[in-house]
Amino acid sequence: MAIHLCSHPLAQHLLTGLRSTETNPQHFRPLARRLTTLLALEATADLPTMASPITTPLEPMEGQVLAHGIVVIPILRAGLAMLEPFLELFPDVSVGYIGLERDHATAVAASYYCKLPQVQGCTTLVVDPMLATGGSAGQAIDHVKAAGATDVRLVCVVAAPEGVAAVEAAHPDVPIYAAALDRELNAKKYICPGLGDFGDRLYGTL
Repeated sequence: MAIHLCSHPLAQHLLTGLRSTETNPQHFRPLARRLTTLLALEATADLPTMASPITTPLEPMEGQVLAHGIVVIPILRAGLAMLEPFLELFPDVSVGYIGLERDHATAVAASYYCKLPQVQGCTTLVVDPMLATGGSAGQAIDHVKAAGATDVRLVCVVAAPEGVAAVEAAHPDVPIYAAALDRELNAKKYICPGLGDFGDRLYGTL
């Protein structure tokens, strides 16, 4: 499935702040939260709804509510930055966690933790800020599909063409939502122009 890029002008405004080397962790964190809110709305714009009879202060009517559950699964650790906006928008979501650590020499991700809630019959959103090689995202999607998820969506801040191609090849049924599709990966498998290591910039561990 094609990548869906958030076209809202505010998304590009916030992303510019995240990219800048002048943005310190104190300002990086709220920018990340606000941008994730826009991405969350983009990634859930087509959620099915069902009728729900209610009574307003004036009369009865038929409203609409979400038809099924939502599961959000951040990839540790950087994905944690994207969790809070989903919880604010969808307070009833279930949350899972997948721990994947990338070897900076080989760029290969190794799994060290996986804790998932019930995913069958739910929309499952895997969130990870940087889609670089696609290795971590692909492994995470493998985990959630093995647990029974059928409606899986990947939400990231910045994607590289190489990562998009890898995810599409392994999981052609999984849509990707991002704020930007950048030019390429460099020799060290970092996205260019990118914004550096999202987790390091978020937590001040540069």
